[in-house]
Amino acid sequence: MIEPNLLLGDCLEVMRSLPAESVDAIVTDPPYGLSFMGARWDYDVPSVEIWKEARRLLKPGGYLLAFAGTRTQHRMAVNIEDAGYEIRDLIAWVYGSGFPKSLDVSKAIDKAAGAEREVVGKSTNSIAGGTGKHGSIDNCYGYKDSFDITAPATPEAKEWQGWGTALKPALEPITVARKPFAGTVAANVLEYGTGAINVDACRIKADEELGRATGGWQKEGYISRKAASYNSIGIASNARWPANLLHDGSPEVDDLLQGAARFFYCAKASGEDRDAGLSRAKTSASEKTNRKEGSAGITPYAGSRTPTRNTHPTVKPVELMRYLCRLVTRPGGVVLDPFMGSGSTGRACIEEGFTFIGIERDPAYYDLACERMRRIQLPLFGSGV
Repeated sequence: MIEPNLLLGDCLEVMRSLPAESVDAIVTDPPYGLSFMGARWDYDVPSVEIWKEARRLLKPGGYLLAFAGTRTQHRMAVNIEDAGYEIRDLIAWVYGSGFPKSLDVSKAIDKAAGAEREVVGKSTNSIAGGTGKHGSIDNCYGYKDSFDITAPATPEAKEWQGWGTALKPALEPITVARKPFAGTVAANVLEYGTGAINVDACRIKADEELGRATGGWQKEGYISRKAASYNSIGIASNARWPANLLHDGSPEVDDLLQGAARFFYCAKASGEDRDAGLSRAKTSASEKTNRKEGSAGITPYAGSRTPTRNTHPTVKPVELMRYLCRLVTRPGGVVLDPFMGSGSTGRACIEEGFTFIGIERDPAYYDLACERMRRIQLPLFGSGV
């Protein structure tokens, strides 16, 4: 196992120090340009200049997979295309756990009119926009546990009762782009090992006895239970071709697709997934009590051992990143993530046997990524976690 190369700094500056045509694939979750949670790093999508520099590092025919937001996907794709890539496809990661961040138009009308609405009940259905728990993180933009149900107070508010301003988010697009190359695909893969996607390694495997796919329970009739032949890497001949739709395995998505196990599925990152590999850190007495070190009454016992938490707000599940890296990278290849965050792509590469290069500008997220990847490697060197 080659140790990952984790680099702290601005991705444009760092990439300029790396050799040309040294990377097989780029798999990344860059800023979406939504100013998510007011974060300054999310003020815009990556520039054409950044994508050009990333293209310099790719071998001819190398793939770029870049997540985006639905509102700014067009800007992401245009910048990638303007940087000299060929847009090959778009993968949609569909999930059922999104919450609409919508303005209640009726309430807004009453508020503007200075009219007080009568509380007629209370809902315990979680809604987005509160300061509850989101991605296992407390007190952040995310869910509000309950809210009052109110009745319209003005005739105008009654007219617009039930109107909002946003749909429920249910997918994240992933731009599939490729660095152009001269000649044929056959010649390019032989020379550089890039230019194609690994179809067989990403097929949706079928279990003939149980009638299900490896990602979720399969509805009766979709998977043949007849004896199947197997190719050189052990994939059944009746396993399904990878599609440009991925999903989270939720019942909502399964009902929508009428047999969602025909597609690769991966749920959003759980708390266990987000924090996997992070150590237990000692909290000092002064930090625990929010008082100056050495103050009267402060003792060493005021501190406690509490888990280090992954505070990155947009963590992608490692299993999803494993699938995407495997799709576009030859065995033993090199994967670059210029927007590493807390390191999910790096963990995925280690588990898949790829060499990983990660760049992150935020020191706190960089430290999280280093810890997550250091921990997963420790057993390889005969050390305990």
